[in-house]
Amino acid sequence: MRNQEVKATIRAKAVQHGFALCCVTRPQAGRMHADALQGWVDAGMQGDMGWMAEKSRLQRRMNPSSMLTEASSVITLAMRYTPPAYDLAEASAATVRGVVSAYAHGDDYHEVMKKRLKALAADLDALLGKHDQRVFVDTAPVLEHALAESAGLGWQGKHTLTIHRQLGSWFLLGEIFTTAVIEPDAPAVNHCGSCSACIDVCPTAAIIAPYVVDARLCISYLTIEFDGFIPHALRSLMGNRIYGCDDCQLVCPWNEHAGKGAALEDDLLKPRGENHLPDLVSMLQLDEGSFRLHFRKSPVRRTGRRGLLRNVCIAMGNSGDAGFIPHLTAVLADAEPLIRGHAVWAIGQLASQENRADMLDVIVRMNAAEKNDAVREEISLTMQHIRMNDD
Repeated sequence: MRNQEVKATIRAKAVQHGFALCCVTRPQAGRMHADALQGWVDAGMQGDMGWMAEKSRLQRRMNPSSMLTEASSVITLAMRYTPPAYDLAEASAATVRGVVSAYAHGDDYHEVMKKRLKALAADLDALLGKHDQRVFVDTAPVLEHALAESAGLGWQGKHTLTIHRQLGSWFLLGEIFTTAVIEPDAPAVNHCGSCSACIDVCPTAAIIAPYVVDARLCISYLTIEFDGFIPHALRSLMGNRIYGCDDCQLVCPWNEHAGKGAALEDDLLKPRGENHLPDLVSMLQLDEGSFRLHFRKSPVRRTGRRGLLRNVCIAMGNSGDAGFIPHLTAVLADAEPLIRGHAVWAIGQLASQENRADMLDVIVRMNAAEKNDAVREEISLTMQHIRMNDD
């Protein structure tokens, strides 16, 4: 079978397994991407994701061939997901509801994609003969966007996500590393031009330069990967985003043709509804058991209850809706300091001339019983905030 026939067969098999795009490259990162990664880590832009700066993992990212002994080819694949059923203005205006990144509106892509990558790898054995293979979805030290670009699947946009001319950026990447020799595809050409829409719209200015995202400022990192107290300067900028952020994708011109919430017939991560602008009060009332049940197949479970409810408290504090105060007061005694601390901050943001005295009384009583130093600091700053606004 000729090279082109082999690749055509592989692509047909990939489509059968639910992948919209399938391209091939060599297991090489390229000097430009390796230098960019090293500079990013040297600047500490990985935040608390310490594993990204570990020497061994860093070297593996820079040298994809190290992911599989005698690797000859990398098959990069894209699985599409349904774009949000709202635009940026509609999401921001829904202040009593939270915004969850579109990829998390359905099943956890890690599980869905890995199973299908393994099935495709088995088909490759039948097609090409038995070869050593490894499959990856997001969690391994792989420069997936760089590999996708070199494979011609799409180019890396200024927001660092991969963009395809027809599909935009509403897809997730996976890889099959194999010792099989498959002819590589031509690399993708960048079509961002002078556009800076993604940079301009970022709520926290996390895209500090084209193709450079400072994770420490990124709402996706803050709401998902970061498990501590969100820096005060960033809280008000997060709006009602409680899991991830799609702003840079929502304004990208290459996504205009995708349509709002245009359900894909082949969307294996099809939205189930519960993560579409979820009610903030319902989210705040989740106990540990109901959290696990509600998000049992969702990537949202990665935050844990404490992380999600922390984010919900911030969204409530940013809403300007004093109707949230009783619900926030109810979690001031939660067992998780992270939730208590952000709830008291949110109450301070919603305090007004009419309720200020009552809010101070609640917080003073909380302070008398609070033992956690970080929460006590939040209480102190909140009382200062309320009293300063009373002057």
